[in-house]
Formats: sequence, C-alpha cells, structure tokens
Amino acid sequence: MALLTEPLKRPTKHGLSMCVRTLPALFTGNDRRMTTPTPSRTRWVILSLLLAISIITYIDRVNISVAARQIMPALGLTDVQMGQVFSAFVLGYALCQIPGGWLGDRWGARRVLTLAVIWWSICTALTALAPTLPTADWLGVLGSLCLVRFLIGVGESAALPNFNRVVANWLGPSERGFGIGLAIGGIGIGSALTPLLTAWIMVNFGWQTAFYAAGLLGLLIAGVWYAYATDRPSQHPHVNRAEAALIEGATGADRTGVDAITPWRAFARTPTVWWLVLSYSCLGYVAYVYLSWFYLYLVNVRGFGLLRGAFYASAPFLAMAVFCPLGGWVTDRLAARRGVNQGRAIVGAAGMVLASLSIVLGAFTDSPFLAIAFLSLGAGWLYFTVGAYWASTVDLSKSHAGTLSGMMNTGANLGGSLSPTLTPWLAEQVGWPAALGVAALAALLGGLLWWKIRPGDGLHVCKA
Repeated sequence: MALLTEPLKRPTKHGLSMCVRTLPALFTGNDRRMTTPTPSRTRWVILSLLLAISIITYIDRVNISVAARQIMPALGLTDVQMGQVFSAFVLGYALCQIPGGWLGDRWGARRVLTLAVIWWSICTALTALAPTLPTADWLGVLGSLCLVRFLIGVGESAALPNFNRVVANWLGPSERGFGIGLAIGGIGIGSALTPLLTAWIMVNFGWQTAFYAAGLLGLLIAGVWYAYATDRPSQHPHVNRAEAALIEGATGADRTGVDAITPWRAFARTPTVWWLVLSYSCLGYVAYVYLSWFYLYLVNVRGFGLLRGAFYASAPFLAMAVFCPLGGWVTDRLAARRGVNQGRAIVGAAGMVLASLSIVLGAFTDSPFLAIAFLSLGAGWLYFTVGAYWASTVDLSKSHAGTLSGMMNTGANLGGSLSPTLTPWLAEQVGWPAALGVAALAALLGGLLWWKIRPGDGLHVCKA
C-alpha cells in the first residue's frame, strides 16, 4: 500500500480538525529508510528451483556411466560400444540446444522447462527397459539403448539455455554470473551424488531401479517448477514492488515481446559469438571426459573398488559445485570494476589455463590419490569459467539469451560428443595419461580463445 505524503485531517472529540502528518513527513535522513519496504526474495526461490532441476538433470545424465559397470557385462557391450551409448546422448543434446533456447525465448521458460523435464524423465525410466523394448528387435540392444539415450539428450537440451533465459529475466547484471553459476553448479551436486546413490541402488536393487527412481524424481520436480515459477517477475504474485523495482531498475524493462525476430544475421556477423562457441566447445570436450569416464577410470585404471571408486568419483563434481558459483561471483565483481569485457575474459582465460595445468599433473602422477586431487581441481577450475561464458550471452543480447546460449552450448556438446568415444580409443592406443593430456590441450586452447571474446561490445547490428 502506498504511503501518503500530504497531511491528513483527523476529527477530534470536539468536532475540530487537526493535521496529522504521515510517517514520511515526520522522519528525515536515515529515519526515512524505516519506511522503505524490504524487497521480497522470490528471485532466489526461482534460482533454487533451477538448482534442483540442474541436479536432477545431471543425475539422469551421469547415472549411466556408473551403471555401465553392470550394464556392459549384462548386455555384452565393449568399452567402445558403451562410449557410443554415451555419445548418442550428447548428439541429441547438441542438435537441439538452439531450438530449445529459441523456444524459451519465444514461449517462456516456465512451459518449455516443464515439458522438457517430463520428457527426459520418462525417457530416463525407459533406459531400464531399452533391451526389451520393440526398438531392440529393430535396432538391436545397442541401437535401442542409443536411441533412448539420444531422446534423453533431446529433452535435456532445453535445460541450460532456459536457465539462462530465466536468469536474464529475473536477475540484474551484477547478479547474472553468480546466478547462472549457482544454477549450473547443480551439475556438480548432481554428479557428486550420482556415483554414490547409483552404485548403492545398483548393488542392492539392480541397475534398472536406479533409472526408475531418477525418472520419478524428475516428474516430481517438474510439477513443483510449473506450480511456482513464472516467466517474468511482473507475473509472480509473491514479487513485491520493491523486488520488481530492484530487478527492473538493474536490467531495464525488457520491451521485446515473444514475437521479436531472432537476429540470425547479427549473430553470424558478430565474431564474439563464434569465439564463444569455439572456446566453449573446448570446455565441453573436457567436461564429458569427467561425465563419461572418470568413475570407470578410477575403477579400471587406478584400481579402486566399485563402491570406493564411486566415493572418490564424486570429488571432481564437488569441486564443480563449489567453483561454479564462485567463478560467477568473481566475474560479476570484476565486470563491475573493470568492465564486462575484462571481467568475463579474466575469469574465462584463467580458469581454463589452470584446468589444463591441473589435468596434466593428475594424468601423469603415479599416486592414485594425488591423481584424484589434481583431476578434481582441474574440474573445479574448468567450471570456474561457466558463469563468465553464460553471462556473456546475456551481455551480448538479453532478449535472445536463450538462443545465444543454445548456440554456445551446441558447440560444447559437439566437442563433448567426441570425447566419450575418442578418449577410450586414445587410451587403448597410447595410454590414459596421453588421452587425458589431449583433454588438457583442449582446455588450454579454450582459455587462449578468451582473448578474442568481447561480450560488452554487443551484437553487430546490420543496417539496411
């Protein structure tokens, strides 16, 4: 309710009137702040829901790399064939990044994310049935499993671009790096929980149960998201005027409607867009080494047991969970002090180079525990850069943040589609240290490319 600043007349018991000034007229200086309403915190609840979706996204993505320990002998699959199953997910995920982001820009993240989570949760449960589905008769067991994982990738492709769409709408420039870093930090939490939970379920109830449980959890989270979230703060009943003013004052009201034309030509003519895609492709190659092979690397190469390997396999993902929001916070602070271009580039370049160094040290050490420590640190530094990457797409064009981030993440997953199959092949040919060394070189290249990335300059608009 708005406060009045004019005197109000109040009748007395003698019928006379007296002037009563309202609080803003009575208090001055610091006392005036007592009347300012406290902003609601709905944007942080929205961000927490994104974190929950991020966690289940990576549970559904990583569980198969743990269950592979039982799936491979049960279905008679080799390491290379299992790599093809991993790559099938990445292919579907990569191909649909841009459509997923575009749909979020056009129809809103609330509906798109809800449908996407329902889709991939159902397909996750179908992973357990893939060897017995009719598709197994048509395509073989390997083909059926690849098809189901491909469809999970199609569904999950909408997740991160729509996270970015939500962050662009709900957070200001000084919070975007941290916001997307925290949301994507769910990757680390989900991936850290998955080896332990999946291994325990697998040992006690069989590998199929792990996929049924993950699918059910995803359906529950989809319902909560749809019930609470809105596309914009102005649509949410729990956002008060103070929070709306805080968000709109920082970002400016977004006047672009859902029918806005996507400026594909401007995207194509902006060098920063392509340097971002190439650099993030390097990150994707390295990330999928961890997501697909780290657990099996500890068990098969470093000699850890099934459950003990699952425990230590969580270390890189815990590092991701910590470093991801930390890097987002750092890039926001640097962008405020040194400008967007330097603030994003310093975090992006430094994180990728340090990731490269850490991976080399982990790959070539003889101690299995030092290997875990250095490789985990490499994963942390890798994801330290994530806030800078994703915030850069919003810096380029807030109105098309979903589409731009979809383009960038397409690159990451095209790069990621190579590593699940290429890494075990390289390991067979030249050994695991060299295979991990290739990942380190990819991280180094991704860091060097940051010197060409200038998101603060915006898109190159084509004039008629």
